[in-house]
Amino acid sequence: MSWIDTIDPISAPVRRRLLSLPEQTVVKGAVLFRPGDAAQGFVMVLSGRIEVHLTGPSGREILLYAVEPGQSCVQTTLGLMAGEPYSGEALVATDARVVMIPRAMFLQLIDTEPGFRSFVMTALGRRMQDVTRLLEQVAFASIESRLAAALLDMSEGNLVHATQAELAARIGSAREVVTRRLDAFQRAGWVATDRGTVRLLDSGALKRAASLAP
Repeated sequence: MSWIDTIDPISAPVRRRLLSLPEQTVVKGAVLFRPGDAAQGFVMVLSGRIEVHLTGPSGREILLYAVEPGQSCVQTTLGLMAGEPYSGEALVATDARVVMIPRAMFLQLIDTEPGFRSFVMTALGRRMQDVTRLLEQVAFASIESRLAAALLDMSEGNLVHATQAELAARIGSAREVVTRRLDAFQRAGWVATDRGTVRLLDSGALKRAASLAP
């Protein structure tokens, strides 16, 4: 199935125009945009993962959301439609393939193609729900429950490949706080930590801790 099939029914001429856009490969670690940049186009992710981070004046960082195939970047959508510059930074988390719909084409399709407009607005609504859930977690859930939930979500075969700084960004906390909580988890026998990895030893205890989140 082509990436174009993820969009609601569109006219044949528009389908041909979109399919003529070139695919691009972006490598892990590349920066797609920074705070203050203007949105140049609407990116469709075909494979891989792009993460959007927000950094405060103190240097504290939070992962706002990740964009994977079938998902959208709310900052890009709002930037294209409202003309506002980016406030976050997008980093390529894994090698990815993308197609970029240029700004002029995006705005024209929003105005003239109901199927495309429906696709964009539906994706924007889903992404706004994700951001709202993040705000709810940061505002109301304890560090312990957020960290436990993040470890469970990120684990692959009971192993999490992430630095403490990455975990802190994931849950919207400081690295020093995450270090202390991981030490507590380790003393309790829930995890074992090593440089850049966390091994889950008691998933049941982590699930109980994570269940305390809203």
